[in-house]
Amino acid sequence: MITKISQSLNVCIVLPAYNAEKTLRKTYNEIPSKYRNNVILVDDASHDRTTNLAKKLNLHVHRHKNNRGYGGNQKSCYRLALKRGADIIVMLHPDYQYDPKLIKYFVEMIKNDYFDVMLGSRIRSRQEALDGGMPKYKYYSNRFLTIIENTLSGHNLSEWHTGMRAYRSDVLKSIKALISKEV
Repeated sequence: MITKISQSLNVCIVLPAYNAEKTLRKTYNEIPSKYRNNVILVDDASHDRTTNLAKKLNLHVHRHKNNRGYGGNQKSCYRLALKRGADIIVMLHPDYQYDPKLIKYFVEMIKNDYFDVMLGSRIRSRQEALDGGMPKYKYYSNRFLTIIENTLSGHNLSEWHTGMRAYRSDVLKSIKALISKEV
């Protein structure tokens, strides 16, 4: 059962990062200021200076010694946010392909009990996605996989592989594969 969230919230922004040095500062600077005090960056063994920059930005930083892949990085992000007592967890890729200013709307929709999970999308149009920095190979791979996933699931999401998601903490706590492992 999902519990109602009180007006006093612990909102945690998690950034699953891999070689994000070039876009991290821009992404972080666009996060609404009221949420910048609880940002966790999990560096998945980057080869650039992502960790150093994150520390300069005063983010809570966790670095994997070995690359765990995208799924492993996300799990670490969520586990760390739950350990910090987050009521709402917003995952945002630090590649600046998603608008961090939308975080406040995601939080409000969950806080006001409209949704337990919200998914962002960078796919409103092909040109917008490509102009936003999405490489062509990722765009076409994403579109192909999304068509297959929509067909198999009977749903119609614009993007199944979104880098901007928000969760009520109870949703993440209910996922056994997430809570059964260590960071």
